[in-house]
Amino acid sequence: MILFTLRCPEQHEFEAWFRDGAAYEAQAKAGDIACPICGARGVTKAPMAPRVARRREEALPAPIPEVAELRRALQDLKQQVQARCDYVGERFPEEARKIHYGECDPRPIYGEATQAEAHALQEEGVAVLALPWINDAN
Repeated sequence: MILFTLRCPEQHEFEAWFRDGAAYEAQAKAGDIACPICGARGVTKAPMAPRVARRREEALPAPIPEVAELRRALQDLKQQVQARCDYVGERFPEEARKIHYGECDPRPIYGEATQAEAHALQEEGVAVLALPWINDAN
């Protein structure tokens, strides 16, 4: 399979897959290729950058040590928060206010809040902190 960047007479560019170069030539000659934007025929190949295949072991760069250390630190932080705090989910703003105003016993909590909700809590003097919550699987 080969991917070509094509251009219609109206200058719309789009990509299309073909079995090989000969399949593109046959379809183009027969007028079987139409622009998906305007429907125009008479499509030609547009200039393309070559895609050079790499060997599998060269495909990904080596991880940057600082990034790996930061990831481990964030994972540790997440584990500590989960172990020591109560998860209140989307009720976080409500629960944080109850604790701040003495409507319930103080305890460490975590959950979800929008940026606007977190800002409103901070404006009220409620101590909140946004943490980067990384995905365990990634």
